[in-house]
Amino acid sequence: MGGNKYPGVRKSSETTIEIDFYYKEQRCRERIQLKPTPANLKKAAQHRAAILNAIDSGTFDYSFTFPNSKNSAKFLPTQYTVEAYLAEWLLNKKPTIKASTYNDYSKTIKNLLIPQFGTKLLPTLTRNDVRRWIANLNCSNKRLANIISPLRAALQDAHHDDLIPNNPLFGWTYKKNEPPSSKIHIDPFNEPEQKDILSAATGQIRNQCVAFFWTGMRTSELIALEWSDIDWTRKKIMINKAITTASKTNETTKTSSGTREIDMLPPVEHALTNQKQYTLLQGCKVFHNPANNLPWTGDQAIRKSFWIPLLRKAKVRYRNPYQTRHTYASMMLSAGEPLAWVSSQMGHSNVLITAKTYARWIPNNNQQGSKALELYGQHLVNI
Repeated sequence: MGGNKYPGVRKSSETTIEIDFYYKEQRCRERIQLKPTPANLKKAAQHRAAILNAIDSGTFDYSFTFPNSKNSAKFLPTQYTVEAYLAEWLLNKKPTIKASTYNDYSKTIKNLLIPQFGTKLLPTLTRNDVRRWIANLNCSNKRLANIISPLRAALQDAHHDDLIPNNPLFGWTYKKNEPPSSKIHIDPFNEPEQKDILSAATGQIRNQCVAFFWTGMRTSELIALEWSDIDWTRKKIMINKAITTASKTNETTKTSSGTREIDMLPPVEHALTNQKQYTLLQGCKVFHNPANNLPWTGDQAIRKSFWIPLLRKAKVRYRNPYQTRHTYASMMLSAGEPLAWVSSQMGHSNVLITAKTYARWIPNNNQQGSKALELYGQHLVNI
């Protein structure tokens, strides 16, 4: 029989040839509508060889090769709904991303994406579906980008897992025409306000407020600070972790440039020395919640527990704790400290960010160029 000459190929009937192969560890038999002549048996063997090659290379599509076969249904990709896939994707993503990022993704997926697209089959979701939806959302372009971001990432993983032929959102963004965005709201505490706040604060809270005003640390970085991060000899502080309300435990800083070493200025050194009596023997976090003498669990706890009451007591207009970071930067720049040094203390990725954010606090010398003129330009005076 022809099957002896061509392995996996045999005469099935007077009008068909059967080929035999393994796909995804299952034995498959398919009939080809050809008379089992020697020439056709050879053609069938060549067809089988092409199938085996496609299987080896990972490009074999059963339903495309055998569209009328009952077997093809067994090898169709799992037909996830958008809801089922996003829920599974979010669960698998949790160990690989920061807690704060997971929290943002979770809210976006559960509150926006699933209610809108959850019942659709994953392969049927199109860019046009997403475009029509977000075009009617009343929010900023930044917010739109934050909504699209987890969906784009999830669809990219679905494409890599061969659940969809392509990612319809790959390389795509959506921006509405909107007025120029307002600048970052920077409202630092002036010197009298700082004095009033520090006068109203006592104990650990006062020490923490000094660190707020004189380090430029984010709240999440300050509450993650450990005694082992302080180099008393070199008067340096290592910033390499953060704690947010979402994380409650150490995670990486907000950005890679946020991991940095800062100078421990004299007011901070004095405050940290005073803080030793409260938490040093516990050997871990520097700043604790005085109400229970346990480490802070997030920035929201600080704002509600002591920051709001403290500003009321000091009779200082309310601003959130993050404004203490802006206070530090504006103080340093107004005093004439080098821009590059301030940028490194703040953990900015480059000096341009610092310059753009705090431009109005950088001293403006109206006599710029005067020194060069004094040295080299005298010969031009009488021209």
